[in-house]
Amino acid sequence: MLDECKALSNETRLRILEWLKDPAANFAEADTAELGVCAGLIQQKAGTSPSTMSAHLAILQRAGFLQATRRGQWIYYRRNEERIRSFTETLHRSL
Repeated sequence: MLDECKALSNETRLRILEWLKDPAANFAEADTAELGVCAGLIQQKAGTSPSTMSAHLAILQRAGFLQATRRGQWIYYRRNEERIRSFTETLHRSL
């Protein structure tokens, strides 16, 4: 549970999860229905460098909060709602 808490301890990573909760509203230019949101669009919205965004997305993915799908050279991300729900339930029980 500590790794998950560390993943959420960064404002940018929290914003990414918030944006991906409603990707159609936050990434209007993207077709988010099937794959999720392209890493490049997330990076642009956050205003970070590609390498910084890559690190943020990797941390969220390792914590289980994001699922990634590769299509060619592009990687698309979407929330892992089941994992987020499980984490919040565990956190609620623990505290």
